[in-house]
Amino acid sequence: MAVNMLRVTSRRFVASTCQRSSSTLAYADRLDYPAPPCRFVDDVDLSADMQSLKAKEQGDWKSLSVDEKRALYRLSFDKSYSEMRAPTGEWKYIIGGVFGLLSVAIFFYGLQKKFIAPPLPITMTKEWQQDQMKYNIAIRNNPVTGLASKWDYEKNDWKK
Repeated sequence: MAVNMLRVTSRRFVASTCQRSSSTLAYADRLDYPAPPCRFVDDVDLSADMQSLKAKEQGDWKSLSVDEKRALYRLSFDKSYSEMRAPTGEWKYIIGGVFGLLSVAIFFYGLQKKFIAPPLPITMTKEWQQDQMKYNIAIRNNPVTGLASKWDYEKNDWKK
């Protein structure tokens, strides 16, 4: 029972800290989990000079030069924090795609409006709306708060 519990907890721990890919840990740069437990470059992929640099890593770090420290950092991590936070310029492609789709939609709207859609009904014309307003004033439609309340019937003009 205790062995099974240990297996479950260790499996949970590994699954929550690093991604598994065919029994090897996969490296990923993430700001929310900045230092993964696996290295960017595996030990099997190291060249001879990098292996000698790794051997120097075990010794005193004060004896290492700045370039050697940077090379060791790049063995462990792909990007620095400033490189992870740097803008990628991806927003330009997104905005371009949005405007491209918007222009295609506007083009098809204009095409449909010109060649496919039926003409607007007569009630949408300015002349019809003006005649309708004159008719509502003539029949004194809504004389308390509406259109007829703003019309002066004695002077035959709008109230001032």
